Amino acid sequence: MASVVFMGTPDFAAGILQSVMDAGYQVQAVFTQPDRPKGRKGLMQMPPVKELALSAGIPVYQPEKIRREENVRLIGELHPDFIVAAAFGQIIPQAILDIPPYGCLNVHASLLPKWRGAAPIQWSILSGDSVTGVTIMRMNAGLDTGDMILKKEVAIREDETGDSLFERLMAAGQELLPEAMAQVLDGSCVYTPQPVESPTPYAKMLTRQSGCIDWEMSAEAIARRVRAFDSWPGTFSFLKGKMLKVKKAQAVSREDAEAYGQARPGEIVAAHRDLLYVQTGDGLLSLLQVQPEGKKQMDTGAFLRGYRLAAGDAFDSSRE
Repeated sequence: MASVVFMGTPDFAAGILQSVMDAGYQVQAVFTQPDRPKGRKGLMQMPPVKELALSAGIPVYQPEKIRREENVRLIGELHPDFIVAAAFGQIIPQAILDIPPYGCLNVHASLLPKWRGAAPIQWSILSGDSVTGVTIMRMNAGLDTGDMILKKEVAIREDETGDSLFERLMAAGQELLPEAMAQVLDGSCVYTPQPVESPTPYAKMLTRQSGCIDWEMSAEAIARRVRAFDSWPGTFSFLKGKMLKVKKAQAVSREDAEAYGQARPGEIVAAHRDLLYVQTGDGLLSLLQVQPEGKKQMDTGAFLRGYRLAAGDAFDSSRE
């Protein structure tokens, strides 16, 4: 069976690594990002790919920069038939791409050329796409611009979250990658060049600040943001100097919103029983589940029973 060097970091990549192992390929080594501090205590945590590789007895390397000469030399000495990459988090230089005779295959969580970049899952939800998918491509020196081998479409549900779409796209990638590798090995695969231009902007990497709600946006756009960022970075705003995480929200229908007068974006227009409506740049947003600072996640009704709010109170983009 052909040999593989695997490069990846998060849970999505761990699922893809598992599919390579399940297909019987010899995984000679895994390259992943260094351990990073996580959580309030800042404890060092291994990337999911590292955890899986160690449990399977696969050597793990965690270079800060994969392009350094010692890493290029090491991979060359392994003589892999394939390099497989999935959400690695570093640009792989041409010197490494040229090593495996069957190429460097990447599992990308979008239907290329759409959503090239670091966060395609979240950006497909943010943009209101109705369908996304997975593409297996042969990597080149560009950013997700290599020739495409196979694609699989995945419909985006109305209630889709970043986490749920992640799971479904990972399953699609797990199914598609071994098929693509088999086609490469037997010479039956067709390489389809990508257009130079992508129909969508670059799916830029998310930061903690990406989750701060801009109330000038429409209610629909904010609701998509809450769903897309459910796991990380989350969505949040500040109310009376305290952070409030918004865990679930939906846009209020135009008919229901007509009962309330116009207010400035971020202003609460209704706060009673289990009803918490906030004015946005276009329409009202209903907050359904929230998490007050230092507290557990709760339904809006439970939140309103413990926190005195009234129409006219307003959210801010900072504590001040």
